[in-house]
Amino acid sequence: MEEHMCRVLSIQSHVVRGYVGNKSASFPLQVLGFEVDSINSVQFSNHTGYSHWKGQVLTADELHVLYEGIKLNNVNHYDYVLTGYTRDTSFLEMVVDIVQELKRANPNLVYVCDPVLGDHGSMYVPQNLHPVYKNKVVPVADIITPNQFEAELLTGKNISTEKDAVEVMDLLHKMGPDTVVITSSDLPPRLGDRFLVSFGSQRILMPDGTRTTQRIRIEVPKVDAVFVGTGDLFAAMLLAWTHHYPTDLKTACEKTFSVMHHVIQRTISYAHGKTTAKSCLFDMYMHGVGLNIFSIRRYQQQKLIYY
Repeated sequence: MEEHMCRVLSIQSHVVRGYVGNKSASFPLQVLGFEVDSINSVQFSNHTGYSHWKGQVLTADELHVLYEGIKLNNVNHYDYVLTGYTRDTSFLEMVVDIVQELKRANPNLVYVCDPVLGDHGSMYVPQNLHPVYKNKVVPVADIITPNQFEAELLTGKNISTEKDAVEVMDLLHKMGPDTVVITSSDLPPRLGDRFLVSFGSQRILMPDGTRTTQRIRIEVPKVDAVFVGTGDLFAAMLLAWTHHYPTDLKTACEKTFSVMHHVIQRTISYAHGKTTAKSCLFDMYMHGVGLNIFSIRRYQQQKLIYY
């Protein structure tokens, strides 16, 4: 019997030059065997970190027209929805409507949301998106991937310690998502300042009806370079690996971070003329099997278990 190919509706940005948004997420998912339908929330000349950028922002009405076209042809059947950068509140509210409709059609649909608000203490989207994410988007999401700043914004609680990070993830769970990954933080790593600390938490429904919570702390090697689009790639890879390991966040995160680390390293080598683009795809596909480059701790119901 032919294996079902998972379909993803990816709603995020598009740039002419560079790799962010759908250009960072769609192709890697396709490499890993997912069928991806893309809607571009914005179409810009380049990402907004440049001195200048031009382009268009898709409105809620335009999104509705595109979705209606898909719907009228009866091809609006998805296993996942993935969302990222947008700049319009009504557009974001329309995304929520679409997700809710798709979930009614397929109760098993998983919504992966990268709540793109900002980083390092400042927002890089309009401030009026914040309450929409907090009150409407996050409650319908199943998996969210905020950075520390975004997690703090969404919960109203600062993260100064590991205990704070756990409490923030619990607050995010109460808002709706069963899986939360804080992709980066400013907390001091135990392995030294060449590493970056991330956290994950997953609520799991047990066969007897009780719930347990799996928590992980991840320390990943820092790279002495600046990249854009890494958050978009991360959310896409977490979607892929939680699909294969839906109740094992530790393994899903190991594979996701391994992809990130190796794609970045190969990208640096490619920029220096030391490797080929094909080898970057090989890393993405092989997902770092057997590489133990992370320090991961796992909690079960607040009890620490060391790996």
